[in-house]
Amino acid sequence: MYTDLLILLFAAVLLVATFRRLGLPVILAYLIAGVLLGPHGLAVITGQSIMQTIAELGIVFLMFSLGLEFSLPKLLAMRRLVLGVGMLQVLLTSLIFFAIGWWWGLGLAQSLVVAGTLALSSTAVVIKQLGEQKQLHTRRAQLGVSVLLFQDLAVVPLLVMIPILAQPEVQGSALAAEIAWATLKGLFALFTLLAVGKWLLPLLFHEVARARSDELFVLSALLVALLAAYMTHSLGLSMALGAFLAGMMLGESHYRHQLEVDIKPFRDVLMGLFFITIGMAMEWELVARAWWQVLICVVLLVLCKSLLVLLAGRLMGERKRDSMAAGIMLSQVGEFGFVLLALALHHGLLDQQLVSLLIGIGIISIAMTPWLVTQAHSLARSLTDPALLTRSEVAQSGLSKNQHVIIAGFGRAGQTCARFLKIEEIPFLALDLDPERVSEAKLAGEQVAFGDASRRDILLAAGLLRARLVIITFDDRKRVEAMLALIRELAGDLKVLVRTRDDSFLEQYKQAGAFEVIPESQEGALMLVSHLLLNCDIPIGRVIRRMELERSSQYRFLHGFYWGDQSASNLEEDQLLERLHPLLLHDQAWAVGREVRELPLDEVRIKEVQRGDQSLEPRPELVLAAGDRLILFGTVVAMEQAEQRLLEGR
Repeated sequence: MYTDLLILLFAAVLLVATFRRLGLPVILAYLIAGVLLGPHGLAVITGQSIMQTIAELGIVFLMFSLGLEFSLPKLLAMRRLVLGVGMLQVLLTSLIFFAIGWWWGLGLAQSLVVAGTLALSSTAVVIKQLGEQKQLHTRRAQLGVSVLLFQDLAVVPLLVMIPILAQPEVQGSALAAEIAWATLKGLFALFTLLAVGKWLLPLLFHEVARARSDELFVLSALLVALLAAYMTHSLGLSMALGAFLAGMMLGESHYRHQLEVDIKPFRDVLMGLFFITIGMAMEWELVARAWWQVLICVVLLVLCKSLLVLLAGRLMGERKRDSMAAGIMLSQVGEFGFVLLALALHHGLLDQQLVSLLIGIGIISIAMTPWLVTQAHSLARSLTDPALLTRSEVAQSGLSKNQHVIIAGFGRAGQTCARFLKIEEIPFLALDLDPERVSEAKLAGEQVAFGDASRRDILLAAGLLRARLVIITFDDRKRVEAMLALIRELAGDLKVLVRTRDDSFLEQYKQAGAFEVIPESQEGALMLVSHLLLNCDIPIGRVIRRMELERSSQYRFLHGFYWGDQSASNLEEDQLLERLHPLLLHDQAWAVGREVRELPLDEVRIKEVQRGDQSLEPRPELVLAAGDRLILFGTVVAMEQAEQRLLEGR
């Protein structure tokens, strides 16, 4: 047993580290470890019955954590999506897969378990991916979370029914009576645990918290979870059901977050062992022989679940693109599907071969999930908004426009421009690639259309040849240069204004055809300086002239700054970034006694020569002396080379 556990931990550590480096879900690492070490792989693990017992504890703590995260107020707040889209998805998906299982020759109970397994999606993987991509606030993510929330609820009746369905002698009216009796026992467990959670557990955890003992708090949490699991098990129900109910009754208490933190290490380790045992149950040779059938099933699973979530979303009035994106994200087999498979295999409801095939389908679908979640938005957009539809939408918006302004990008800068154009009653058409922003803006009556402004057909549809001006507000160098090249080709005389974050590519954009480039950081600095000078009683006319001079000289006076510790990381990332650097000429410096024109500076310039208290202009005929301090301006690499030449002559 000790050797088996050691081997398991070693394999788990190695595979988890590898899968994290590859950006793949950790669940896959545990499943693969089970496949490799199990009886159908290298057959390294021998004490599988003990492992199975430990893995069942993993299910208990997994369901306990799920109960802690279950929020009744959140469910009520999202009831339209949860009970609408979520319930429709589970019902439609279960019915489809139940019909397929029945047609395939499976029995009633087997078809129900397979349908329930395939209807569930991976809460852990999808939420983790959405969180990493900072997309949890989007509508498609909210749809997905709503569906996942209802799926988590749907697990509970399935956990109750599987032990009942596994009894072959229970048929017809006896089955209905057994289900009704199990439901009554489940309700009894629910109300009992809720009563305990309302009156006894707060007192218990209050005393535990007063003891200020971390060990006591952890032990109390473990005891509560296991006692609740034992209670439902003694009633002939699943242990996982009791753990879920225990977590749910503590989920609304103010001890919830501490309980989540305390239970997480046990949950993760034991859940990992559970998924390893699931991997052990898979006959990989069977899956390998039927590889093309498995791949076809995975493709059909992804397509079916995506389309059914799309249908459910549309029936509830959600946008087509958001529903499709949510469906793509939820098209895998979830971790609770594996829980149902393990329970069904334990009770003999499903045979080893069918479970192996379903595990193989689940492994492949989970492996695809990170890519599917990342690409869900773009895939949904391409499927629901073909290029022809996009062009027609833009053309319809731009057809009546003449002498208008085309705003490429409708973010904060683009919307600000649009507001001032509205005040002056100048017609405009904005183009943007964010479907949610476009939808909201159009509902508010804005002149905006969905489309990529760097594409020829979109620009022509937007009335480029009839426009008076184009302003580019997005910050994507490749798209900006592509758009400038297109405009120069199609309408060479049209003025194009380009908004940028800074002046890094000012010259390139000018050469590409931009009439004017407006760098935000420089313009913000100029506005600050103008306010400063005005408050120092400098005449407004002189302030305006200084600002215009600086703009006409392409912000030359603002180029170069002294870099400190906070700038060092950026400096290392971009060696082309320019900065100021002072260089003191000592007595033995090569540049001492030479004129400025003789200095081999290449790309570096001298902005100023400080000699004592004087600031001298670096004229070509100026002879440098020992003690002079040169203020150099240039890129990092060029600065280092110039400094070496000035001091050493090489």
